[in-house]
Amino acid sequence: MKQALRDALDARGYETLTPVQEAVLNPDYQGADLLVSAQTGSGKTVGFGLSIAPTLLGEDEAFDAAAAPLALVIAPTRELALQVKRELAWLYAKAGAHLASCVGGMDMRDERRALARGAHIVVATPGRLRDHITRGSIDLTQLRAVVLDEADEMLDLGFREDLEFILGEAPEERQTLLFSATVPKSITHLAKNYQRDAIRVITKSEEGQHADIEYRAMLVADRDVENAVINTLRFYEAPNAIVFGNTRATVNRLTTRLSNRGFQVVALSGELSQAERTHALQAMRDGRAQVCVATDVAARGIDLPNLDLVVHAELPNNHETLLHRSGRTGRAGRKGVSALIVTRKSRSKAERTLRFAKLTAEWSGAPSADDVKARDEERMLADPVWTDATPETDQPTVQKLTESFSPEQLAAAYLHLYRSSHTAPEELLDTETVTQPKPRKDFGPSVWFSISGGRAANAEPRRLLPMLCKAGDLTKDDIGAIRIQQTQSYVQILETSVARFLASVGENMTVEDGAVVTQLAEAPVLDSKPQGGFKKGGKPPHRGKGRDRDDTGYKPKPAKPRSSAPIDWNDDPAPRVKKPKPSDRPAGKPADKPGDKKPWKKPEPDRKADGGHGPAKRRTETGKPGGKPKGPPPPKGKSNSKKNKARAAAKAQTKKTEKRGGRKA
Repeated sequence: MKQALRDALDARGYETLTPVQEAVLNPDYQGADLLVSAQTGSGKTVGFGLSIAPTLLGEDEAFDAAAAPLALVIAPTRELALQVKRELAWLYAKAGAHLASCVGGMDMRDERRALARGAHIVVATPGRLRDHITRGSIDLTQLRAVVLDEADEMLDLGFREDLEFILGEAPEERQTLLFSATVPKSITHLAKNYQRDAIRVITKSEEGQHADIEYRAMLVADRDVENAVINTLRFYEAPNAIVFGNTRATVNRLTTRLSNRGFQVVALSGELSQAERTHALQAMRDGRAQVCVATDVAARGIDLPNLDLVVHAELPNNHETLLHRSGRTGRAGRKGVSALIVTRKSRSKAERTLRFAKLTAEWSGAPSADDVKARDEERMLADPVWTDATPETDQPTVQKLTESFSPEQLAAAYLHLYRSSHTAPEELLDTETVTQPKPRKDFGPSVWFSISGGRAANAEPRRLLPMLCKAGDLTKDDIGAIRIQQTQSYVQILETSVARFLASVGENMTVEDGAVVTQLAEAPVLDSKPQGGFKKGGKPPHRGKGRDRDDTGYKPKPAKPRSSAPIDWNDDPAPRVKKPKPSDRPAGKPADKPGDKKPWKKPEPDRKADGGHGPAKRRTETGKPGGKPKGPPPPKGKSNSKKNKARAAAKAQTKKTEKRGGRKA
């Protein structure tokens, strides 16, 4: 390792290197092409910075004057590219390196001026870098090393064509490094085409994937998702936290809700400009913001100090996105928490995602309001303000307070001030209510009634229920099952409400539209025929009339007769006889003999006699084949073809030029 880089690591507080950093420093890998896969948060940026140092510096300890770039680092997103630039800046600071960036959303003129002044290392996104190459504002002839960071993400985002263009413009004699969290077939294909005998480097944590991250799956009701996010943020009170949503609309809604509840929050999504995204991340780094609500644009490469909590307000679409989201915390040996907000409907998806990611989560409910208050009390009592010495400047005020108020009054005032500085937690539904569906209550003893009119009369439960409640002085709790048949409808009424129902209906036992109600002695026997409609993918029922149709309109399809003769598998089938094609041969024309050289053909029409128009091109006044041609035929010697029109236009243009004295029009 170069002494300048070793001094930079010591100044940064690096006591030991991560597994991926130690792997790329293998002396056998010096100057070789590498395909490195390592989990997120394993120090890959410093790793490839150390790996390309011998290629860039050679035997020297510092860089010469900056000219054309010596190294090119390509990242998928703007935030990751700028973060890589910051990491390499302090790593190569003592070696005198000049760095430049080429990312979308920034002023291209400033980037061109920086490249013209000279840079040893350029960090770029694929699209903007290709623009600079096509405009000729960057010189790649002196490149010694090319690094593709998060290569799998760049291919997923559709940058394959840009990457192939960039690698094709780079010199063939170079060191190419591909760093990726996963290595799908697309990455392997890219490595075979643009790397020379690449060495596969696989690094895994000794304790397993994301060993420093605690996964928690929190079951909540559908309406409590945002409330659970608020309580989770309040329960952990992390210095920095990220809340992930799947869409920009979710990000905007959560940002507004958290801001109204008193959180210092910023948003990060693709609809924001680069300046807005940079300011949002800077607010998280310098402490002006506590919570960042983001889409998956922040799921890769973003490294924020003191980021101890990741909340998935919406579950990711796949397990790889879950790993990258959660990898924003628990980086470089720090501990972190990844909380998944799970509803009853999304529980199976959460279990499947965790299983594919080979992760184990602790299942529980979201922190309740009492849990948040208890954690606040613990933090309040553990505050060092209770044990620190009182400054002399505050002694007169402290003495005045103790003389004016009792200890209970002082404690109550302090508690009130402490709680007023924190947003109040939300009340959530009980976890058992969410995880276990409510058991269906037994309807109890009942009596069945029949009502004239069924499917044939367009009877529906949503129409029968209010009609019976109005005519029979009932409520919806008095009515049980409603079964619609073809000509009759059956209703189950609570036994204790039958007398009131009969009294309200009257002796004639009729309701609206003259429907007759009849009390049954026992439960009706319902038919098993479909109750209207048809299954998805099936054929609609026939409603026509006929002797062979049943009462629902269905007509059974007769079965095809089958031969009862046994099949002889040893008997060769008869050869197929090709059917003769229809011919235009007129009646009475003899068939062709086997010895004829040419078969008979229908004679072609005389186009000269027809004015140059054959029957195939004739159009009637309506544009259909046959009849007289549409419009008069063109004059002799002229044609409507595009080629002749172009020639005529060229001749006309030549005549105009000659008239104007040889000048072009």
